[in-house]
Formats: sequence, structure tokens, C-alpha cells
Amino acid sequence: MTELLPESHGVESTQGTRTGALACGALRDVTSEARRFGILLPTAITDRAWKHAIAWPEADDALRCETGRAWTILAHAARALLRAQSLGAAGLQLFNFTPAPALDGEDLLTLGVEIGSGDTGEPVVTITTAADH
Repeated sequence: MTELLPESHGVESTQGTRTGALACGALRDVTSEARRFGILLPTAITDRAWKHAIAWPEADDALRCETGRAWTILAHAARALLRAQSLGAAGLQLFNFTPAPALDGEDLLTLGVEIGSGDTGEPVVTITTAADH
């Protein structure tokens, strides 16, 4: 099977596949949510990106807040992919996101989105943090 990402991307899986990364939690599937923003390919976000950009510290509001934050990230990712397409750019596309509230004291978080190959060579989208590279 094809490897999802090189080790430098921070996706850890004992199987080295996208399926394995999803199964062990190194990736989170956000495909159905991504379709709302015009991303029609299978889409996942790394666990690190989820924790830094989407996770909400208060359990009472977590589901509502995390859903909204995920939608914001996906909207930014969709715009970054469209911008790259219009410019003829390939590879990792970076975009900035301001968490509200900033959970770790940072005002700005840089995330990346790229189209790569899935387990059988199919195109897939992965959203990462800059630290994953």
C-alpha cells in the first residue's frame, strides 16, 4: 500500500497507510464536512492540527464550538486550494487561522493543506500544522 505522508509530516501509523492513520487517530476524517465547502476529495486533518486549531477545552460547549471551528478551518482550506488551483501552484498550501479564543496563547496559527495520494494512489486532502512538516 502507498504511504500516506513521509514521517516528517507527523502522521504516525504503525501501518504507514492513510487507513492506518485514521484507525489509530493520527488522522481525523472530515470528508463529509469538507464537502460543504466544495472539497470533494476524501479529507482528513492531523491529530496535531485538530488539537491546536479545533479542540475546545470546555466540555460543556465542546461539540458546538468544535463543529464551528472545524467549519472555519475547512473554509480556509478550501480557499487555499482554490487559490493554488488558480495560480497553478502544487504541493502544500499554507493558510493562517486565528483561534477564537486562542487556546494556547498564540494569536495566529499556520496550517497547511495539500492534495496527496491515498493508500491506492487516489487523490486525498490532508490538513496539517506547519510543525508537521
